[in-house]
This record gives sequence, structure tokens and C-alpha cells, in this order.
Amino acid sequence: MSEHRRLAELAERHLWGHFSVLKNNIDGTRVIERGQGCHVWDVEGNRYLDGLAGLFVSQLGHGRPELARAAGDQAATLGYFPIWTYGHPKAIELAAKLAELAPGDLNRVFFTTGGSEAVESAWKLARQYFKLKGQPDRVKVISRNLAYHGTTMGALSITGLDSIKAVFEPLVPGAVKVPETNHYRCPTCQDDPHCTLHAADAIEEAILREGPETIAAVFLEPVQNAGGCFTPPPGYWARVREICDRYGVLLVSDEVICAFGRLGYMFGCERYGYQPDMITCAKGLTSGYAPLGAMLVSDKVAEPFVGTGESFLHGITFAGHPVSCAVALANLQIFEDEKILEHVRTNEPAFRAALDDLADLPIVGDIRGAGYFYGIELVKDRTDRLSFSDEEREHLLRGFLSNRLLELGLICRADDRGEPVIQLSPPLIAGPDEFAEITSKLRQALTEAMAEVGM
Repeated sequence: MSEHRRLAELAERHLWGHFSVLKNNIDGTRVIERGQGCHVWDVEGNRYLDGLAGLFVSQLGHGRPELARAAGDQAATLGYFPIWTYGHPKAIELAAKLAELAPGDLNRVFFTTGGSEAVESAWKLARQYFKLKGQPDRVKVISRNLAYHGTTMGALSITGLDSIKAVFEPLVPGAVKVPETNHYRCPTCQDDPHCTLHAADAIEEAILREGPETIAAVFLEPVQNAGGCFTPPPGYWARVREICDRYGVLLVSDEVICAFGRLGYMFGCERYGYQPDMITCAKGLTSGYAPLGAMLVSDKVAEPFVGTGESFLHGITFAGHPVSCAVALANLQIFEDEKILEHVRTNEPAFRAALDDLADLPIVGDIRGAGYFYGIELVKDRTDRLSFSDEEREHLLRGFLSNRLLELGLICRADDRGEPVIQLSPPLIAGPDEFAEITSKLRQALTEAMAEVGM
């Protein structure tokens, strides 16, 4: 039995993949064995360009010995110790470093092990904050219709994707939804040069409808992931900040994807010039070499807990793990040494231009995004922006494109949480050679896809 077949067979028997169908055969299982730079290889030796950076995670690419050494050295020194009333050097140093890098007065860092936990922590902290401030009815949160914010019960409630929520109902009450900034499909302003501020105004309308005294926080991503990289229109974030300030609502910038260079800045809020009360982050914090997330908290939100004897009644066993914190510190040092943020900002126009080169294909409806984070919306007829039927989507995305792109050696996301899109989020070390490889493989796959669906 080949090594691939042995591992694939074990995987099908025992490994329960996340958001994955459990099969009773081994066909189609790809076992990724190693990585170097922007590429990974499976156990059969097939090479793939990692056009999704794992899962919007591998900022510095694969095979970085500096990060492996940081993990090994720390494990040999202190493999684990909790940060429940204790501290250890790496968690302390990393918290100080993140406070230094974060904009404004985001000076407190609460560690988690991932993004869902960071979002969950932010909702819990907002609730306890307002109870301590004498406003116990402020328990609700506002987020966008199609947005994804995580899978724990609180984060899932904040998430706006009904398709992944219905089976878990009843969810946590108090999660209110408003429109996203989907300019391409917006009935209000799709013919204008950019989206109007109606999506921001909808937040104020929701606050007034629910009662300002009941709203704790607004959770928004700088660039929205689900639906395919929706960017904010000019003035959106200034309007949102103004609304939150007017009604005393906390603004949480969910940057699990958008932080750590994905948009060309350490934090996505810096790109769009707004100051949140909290930032939730994870993924790129360690470039995926160890699990770690964080919630960055303003002095204002921390104030009721400082010197009062009150503790935030929440904790996670492996949060602030010494090995993960050591990796994060090494990761951030490489960002500085190799000028990763500058690299993304310099190369973003070339990445966008490479993707725009696909606009001649009739199946390409819209290309949108920022930094190294882009979505390509696929349409049946772009003259009237006609989308595919449910049956056509299933065949196009899961029946054809997902497999064909892998056959061509490109890992990206073919998704229809909203309209059908291809998402691209390469490692931040990628450059023109990788952009050319991405667009070459996409052009071939999309050209074949048009024939597949009769275009």
C-alpha cells in the first residue's frame, strides 16, 4: 500500500475534517505533507501554490526555520504555564509588543487560542463592562448579514450566515443584523461609483429600533470575508464610529483575517483610519506556526477592571501559551526585518492588475478586495449581473472548479456563502511570479468552467 493510500484511508476512518463531508471512500483526499515559501506539496509529490495562505493564516509562507526554532527553544525552556493570575515572559513581552503596535489606547491584551474565542471573549467583555458601568441591559450586538465571525455559540450568533447556524438553534439571543457593503449587488447604489453610506446608516436605524440602552457593541470586519471581500465605501468607518459614539456603543474591529499585514497594515483599521474600542485577531499573529488569538482592549473598556478588584470572569487553558507567544514574537520581528507591510503595499497594485487581467472572461462579474485579500464573483451573465441557480452553483463550485483548480496546482477558496466567488489570499511574501502563476491557473480553470456550464 502506498503512503498516500495508507494516510488517506486512516483519514477517512478517523479524521473528522472541519466543515467537511464524512465520506466512506478515500477518493479525493489530499494529504498535504510539507511546504516551502508560497507552495505546499502532498504526499504524492504534487505541488500547489497556496493561494489562500492556508486559511488566511500563513503570512510569512511555509518552512520558516526561525519560527520553528523559536517554538523549540521556548518549549525546552517552559513548555506550558497558564496566565490565570500568573504571567510568563513571552506572554508579557507579546502583550507589550501588541499594545505598542496597536493604534490609539488599545493597551490591554487578552489572549485566546483562536479567532472564534477572541470574538466570544469580546462579546462577554462588552456585557460585563456595561454591567459594571451600571447599564446591565446593554447585552445585544450588531453585525452584518453575511458576515462570518466564528463557530462558538456566541461568535456563531454574531455570524450572519443562516446556512451554518440553523442546525444549532436556538442561538444566543440579542444578535442583530444589518446590511453589508456589497456594492456590486446593492439595489440602492450599484450604479454609483461606490457604495453610499446606507449600510452605515442601517446601524443607527438598528440601534434606535432595538433601543440604544440595549446595545453593547457593533462587530465589523475592515474588509468583510464572507460573500467575497466586501470593501467599505469612503466615509463608512467615520460614520460607524460617529454612530457608536453617539449612542455609547462599543466598536469591535474583527480582524481575525485582516490584521497582521493582510491589508498592508499591521491592523486593518489603520488602513481605513478608524479607532475601535476592541480588536479581535488571530491567524496571522503567528503565521500559523502555533495557535494563538488575542483581544486588544482600550483603556476605556479596561477602566472598570483596573484597581477595582473586579476580574473579567473568563479564561481559556491554552491562551497565551508560551510556545505560541514565542512564535508570535519571532513572527512580528520578521515582519519588521523583512519589511513585510511595505512589501504588501508595494505589490498590491501588481496583484490587483494581475486579477483584473481576468476581467475579459464573461464568467467574471466583479473583482474586489484590498491588500493581499481579493474575491472574484462569478456570474452567468454579467450584462445584467445574473447569478447561477443553486444547482448550477453546486456543479460549478464543488462539482468542477474546486477539483480542477487543485489539479492545476492552485489552492484557493470556491465559495457561495452569498454569490459564487473565488477567494485569493496568498502569503504576504508573494510577488509578481506568484501572481502570474495564480492568474494563469485561474484563467485556464475559469475558461473550462464556462464550457462546463454552457456559457
